Amino acid sequence: MNERDETRLRDMLDAARRAFVHGKERDVLETDNYLVGFAGVRAIEIIGEAASKIASETRAAFPQIEWNNIIGMRNRIIHDYLRVDYDIVWKVLTDNLPQLIAELERILYSDSD
Repeated sequence: MNERDETRLRDMLDAARRAFVHGKERDVLETDNYLVGFAGVRAIEIIGEAASKIASETRAAFPQIEWNNIIGMRNRIIHDYLRVDYDIVWKVLTDNLPQLIAELERILYSDSD
């Protein structure tokens, strides 16, 4: 993997870790929309943007990551920002990010050994 892709994978991991909402309930998006909702959406944007810049060879080497879904989610949020569905954002934050974090850690830390 080239250095640029490794940096982008690290950016994805950093954003995912910052947005992780472990132990919080869905209503936190209504009670603390700015910190959780806005930050969660921003993290998804960063993850998707970084993913879109990763070389196709690197993406092909890690098919367990849902590259197209990650990039598609970013595109949807960026281009249709007035209609962000916070139920979907919550699902991504709670269901998808823990798996993404684990996978990125495995990729990054096993490659650096």
